[in-house]
Order: sequence, then structure tokens, then C-alpha cells
Amino acid sequence: MIFRDDALANKVILITGGGGGLGKEIATAMSALGAKVHICGRRLGMLEEAANAISEKTGGVVKAHACDVRDADAVDVMIEGIWQDAPLTGLVNNAAANFISPTKDLSARGFRAITSTVMDGSFHATLSCGKRWIDQGIKGSVVSNLVTWVWTGSAFVVPSAMAKTALHAMTMSLASEWGPYGIRLNATAPGPFPTPEAWEKLNPLPDTQSSATNCDTIPLRRFGNMPELTNLIAFLLSDGCDYLTGQTIAIDGGQHLAAPSTFADLTNMTDDQWRAAREAIEASTAKSKAAQK
Repeated sequence: MIFRDDALANKVILITGGGGGLGKEIATAMSALGAKVHICGRRLGMLEEAANAISEKTGGVVKAHACDVRDADAVDVMIEGIWQDAPLTGLVNNAAANFISPTKDLSARGFRAITSTVMDGSFHATLSCGKRWIDQGIKGSVVSNLVTWVWTGSAFVVPSAMAKTALHAMTMSLASEWGPYGIRLNATAPGPFPTPEAWEKLNPLPDTQSSATNCDTIPLRRFGNMPELTNLIAFLLSDGCDYLTGQTIAIDGGQHLAAPSTFADLTNMTDDQWRAAREAIEASTAKSKAAQK
């Protein structure tokens, strides 16, 4: 870490999808810098286990909340409850869903499973916090985790690319609209930062690995290390960059500048390979759910 241990000591931060993977890593890093952290997700048991583990590691206060971010009313009830304890100063829109699939095979239900979490959920949380910050004259900071596909698009992950691009637009739009209230909105666009569950769904068949998750396509010739991403998020949530707003910052080792940071090279996969990929993703999801019970 490049910050003092108390760099976020005066901050209260909500991280959506904070019970595992990238969200848990972010929550741990923010807690280690002194922030009071709230994490939310759909599975309370998993969240409580994560909160306890983070608190034990950092000595900080971490609270878990069961909430489906796709439900606007549920999000508002959760945030009102948090506010009764102490107003939030920061929000990290991290909750996401994604899997690779030929778009022609995608169902309406599959499309909504991704867009409702990524786009709707992030907007619900942002609006709920923003209303309270504006009403109470509190400065706030929102950081959304996006992808470099907001600039390039990407084959085989169209719902995610669409939803993340919507949040890119939200970041710019609300930075302008809410700037007079002292509310800043920024976003990160990470390249490959391997986390087990997400990585399995984007690489279901090792022999058909996409360039999007291949470090040979990255000018720095390596994947990202988690502290590099959490350092950026901490900076965006801190008081050290009060003049920075409306930006989506790529942190991908230069990948999207040098090569396709997309799944376009999977175009040659056969129907049988896609079928095997879908079965691998379903097996990975079932295994993950079983482990969390």
C-alpha cells in the first residue's frame, strides 16, 4: 500500500457485491486504511463470513447486509439503515454478473440477469446515496468498476458491455449534474485481475482461452496485482483528489491500446465448444453455490 494506515479513517464506504472475489479484496483494502466498511450481497452467510474475516485481518469495523441490488426498494431500505448508524461518504459499485455466450443463444432472462445487476443495481445504489448526500449537504464519492469494453465493445459479452457502458455514461452525466453539490463520480476500467470465480466463467475451456485474459496481449506482459487496483480505488475515495470527477480510468497494463481487450478471437469456436463452455460455467456456478451453503 502507498497510503498511511489512517488514510480513510474518516470514511464510511459501502461496497456492493462485497462478499467475495474482487469486492472482498476492495473491502479488505479500504478497511486496512481505516474506513468503516459496509458490504452487501444476496447471501447473508457468505457476507457475514467475509465481514468477520476482514475485521479479524484489519481490526476494522465491517458490517454485512443482505440485499438484492436489483430491487430499488430493498436498496433504499438498506442504505437508510446504514444512514441511521452513520452517513456513507463513499460507494463502490462492484456487484456484477457476466459469462461468455454467443449473443444469438442468449435468452431474455440471461440478458436481464446481467444488466439488472450491473446497470440497474448500480444506479439504484448511486441514486439512493446521492439523494441523501444532496438533502443533507454531504460530499460523497462514487466509484464504479467497469471494463475497457466501454470504449471498444466486446463480442460474446454483449449484455455486460452494454450495462458497463451505461455506467460509464452515468459517471460522466452525474459528475456534471451533481458536481455543484460536492459529489464526485469516477470509474475504473480494470484489465485482467484474476479472481477464481470470475476467471472460471470467462475461461471455461482452457484450450480456447481468449486474448482478453491472456497476458501476452498486455504490453506490460503480466496480469494486474490486486493492490494496484485497490490503491486506485482508495485514491478515488479519498480527499486527495477532490478535483477529479467524471473519469473512467483504465488500469490494464495498456492492453486495450495495444490489442483487442475483448473476446472477438472466440469467433471460431464451434457449437460443440460453446456447449462445453456453457456446461463448464454451469458446473462452476453450482460448485460455488454449494460451497456457500
